[in-house]
Amino acid sequence: MRPKIICHMVTSIDGKLHPSRFTVPAAGVDAARLRKHYDEVSPRLGAQGWMCGRVTMQEISKGKGRTVTGPGITSREAFVGDRGDRDLAVAIDPSGKVHYGQDHLHGDHAVAVLSEGVSDAYLAELREDGVSYVFAGPDGRDLAKAMDALGETFGVETLLLEGGAGINGAFLKAGLIDEISVLIQPAVDGLAGVQSIFEYRGGPDERPGAGQALRHMSTETLEGGMVWLRYAIEPAPSPS
Repeated sequence: MRPKIICHMVTSIDGKLHPSRFTVPAAGVDAARLRKHYDEVSPRLGAQGWMCGRVTMQEISKGKGRTVTGPGITSREAFVGDRGDRDLAVAIDPSGKVHYGQDHLHGDHAVAVLSEGVSDAYLAELREDGVSYVFAGPDGRDLAKAMDALGETFGVETLLLEGGAGINGAFLKAGLIDEISVLIQPAVDGLAGVQSIFEYRGGPDERPGAGQALRHMSTETLEGGMVWLRYAIEPAPSPS
């Protein structure tokens, strides 16, 4: 059974994702205090790990590829490293481009979500590093299968989705997000084309959120004027 997935993000009031572009805080508002809110409220969501996409995970891991001695791994079965009692740091990385060099990120056990088309040598590299992995089908797009594998393999009940716009959009389209938790910073970006929370890349007639509805759970105003909103996602009601 797949874990509950909470999309947990920080945005400007116009829904943009890049804090470096946000307007500065008003006089007397501590920018450092605003930045701390995200990490402070995250434990209140009760998750046993977090997920992001390849680009974000590469920036975090800063690992380098290398030549692995010995045979590659031909099996396409999930592999579990020595997790211990650590939370999970999950990379959605179908092509197998992230290099780790260790089995953890920020102290959390690294887990790669891959396509079955990754190379045998890459899987051997992950095993040498102690990185666990599961598969999301032949092309890496079967996110539901991967989430089921995470739940069954690691026994996690809740994961935070902290992706970029594309990963968040893919999870929304797949109907895999159970809750949205968004911290709205008292700031604005304003530029067209800058990434927002969800950006599913599809045809103009596609509706990634079709069949889903948001139910307000809570609103909390935090120090400095940041607002924390939580919404449950549930099936949309049938037309009357």
